[in-house]
Amino acid sequence: MARFSVSDAKTNLSGLIADALAGDEVVIARGNVPVVRLVPVVPRGRRCFGALRGRIAMDARFNEPLPDDEFGDWAVG
Repeated sequence: MARFSVSDAKTNLSGLIADALAGDEVVIARGNVPVVRLVPVVPRGRRCFGALRGRIAMDARFNEPLPDDEFGDWAVG
């Protein structure tokens, strides 16, 4: 774990980012108190429309109206 002061972090930010991307743990401290850990952002995966096609099945009754007793539970107001 590499620990840097705030002023050192300002001066060497590009290098600290490179270290964090390489997997090193980078901690920035105020005085002797660690306050920030620099870590890489994990990119979100891309969503693919239709990725679950053929894996999910809808019941034949899916589009039928709800019975009155169940519909009352969903009514707002």
